[in-house]
Amino acid sequence: MEVIRSQKRTPSNDTVSNPKIPLYLTAPQMEVRLEEFELFAVDRLRVLKGVSDGLARGRNPKEMDDLVDTLWKEHMRDPDASVMFNKDIISHFVLRLVYCRSDELKKWFLSMETALFRHRFRLQNFEAQRAIVGEFGLPYKAVTGAELEGLKERLGQVVRSLGQISPTVEAVYYKVPFEEVPDLVASRRVLIQKGYAFVAGSQLVSLVVTQFRSHISKALILTNRKWTTTIQEREKDRLTPIVEALSTSYLGPDYSQSTEYAEISLKDIDQVAKSSFPLCMRHLFEKVREDHHLKHGGRMQLGLFLKGVGLKLDDALAFWRAEFTKKVGSERFDKEYAYSIRHNYGKEGKRTDYTPYACQKIILSAPGAGDHHGCPYRHFSEDNLRAALGRMGLSSRGMEGVMDQVRNKHYQLACTMTFEAVYGTSCDAGINHPNQYFEESQKILKSKTPPAPV
Repeated sequence: MEVIRSQKRTPSNDTVSNPKIPLYLTAPQMEVRLEEFELFAVDRLRVLKGVSDGLARGRNPKEMDDLVDTLWKEHMRDPDASVMFNKDIISHFVLRLVYCRSDELKKWFLSMETALFRHRFRLQNFEAQRAIVGEFGLPYKAVTGAELEGLKERLGQVVRSLGQISPTVEAVYYKVPFEEVPDLVASRRVLIQKGYAFVAGSQLVSLVVTQFRSHISKALILTNRKWTTTIQEREKDRLTPIVEALSTSYLGPDYSQSTEYAEISLKDIDQVAKSSFPLCMRHLFEKVREDHHLKHGGRMQLGLFLKGVGLKLDDALAFWRAEFTKKVGSERFDKEYAYSIRHNYGKEGKRTDYTPYACQKIILSAPGAGDHHGCPYRHFSEDNLRAALGRMGLSSRGMEGVMDQVRNKHYQLACTMTFEAVYGTSCDAGINHPNQYFEESQKILKSKTPPAPV
């Protein structure tokens, strides 16, 4: 993106507290530093993931309004309104590049950006909302005069049918083709007459959100076309690595260092695996014990997790050696497997200190035949998942709640609900990393263990 910085100005308090919502109709001609390109996108991604979690947890519209307001203030606000506006614009178009690259990515981004827009729009005052309708160029005029008077009785019936305590017909209604507000029609919140829906001013959000979603959906297709034909190759050394990494980026701690809650040794690994490993790692651990082998993807996923929960290099080598030599022999283990274990601990090759995989990376992996890595909530059959959850001690009710989230493809929330069912406590932050699951589990278990006698 080539960007020209707008002049700084001192915003009024009203501008900062109720910022204008851009419609992202055209990409800006701006000069963006590479660090801003990535950092702005990460901050917006934090907002979108917060929205996703709120929706998956079934928060009502008012709760979502409050959540969006909090997330926006925390991650996107800046005392300088011009910087804040640029950050909003830049971050949206960067993530549009990131999420245009597959149908699955497009679907998620479209849903979350639409939800974000919906609740930001609801937080605007009525005049600001009308201004946005004008910016979209929507050809709808307010119903006034004799036409509105003639409809008041029927409009009143619609209002009363909604069960409002003080039913009143609003002062402003818009006449639109009924197919443009399907959510209002489906919930019978509008008067339909001769193919038109009469939309109250307070319901403008449904009208505008339909247009917004349609625009973003078409824009993602065009962006993908441009990305694959021009940008990806031209920017393969500069932007492409950033864009490709952002869709699987994890925004929390990397768990590269063990803590007081993550320090295990070989003598207690079996007990800890049963009590504190998340399902993905528990499955891999059981397969190693059962088959005395794992393919590369499984070794990486489990090996880095064990490193993150505090298994020292010597213990890691001893663990893998004890299992693999039952199948491949000691000489082959030293030749084919020991190097990669030391490499993961930063003791070979480039001496990179590799970090454990986060949920997003695990969910997006593609295990093949004979593989055991990946996310069980996404990659297991329903029967296998139910059996695995049963072994973790979930009740029938708890299991159905988890399965509902799996069917809706909310895999991290399914893992969060498993955690809550196993440990009998809420996890408001949600599970975003297997090592987070482990540490939170250990905190709970250690808090219930009486201190040793002095």
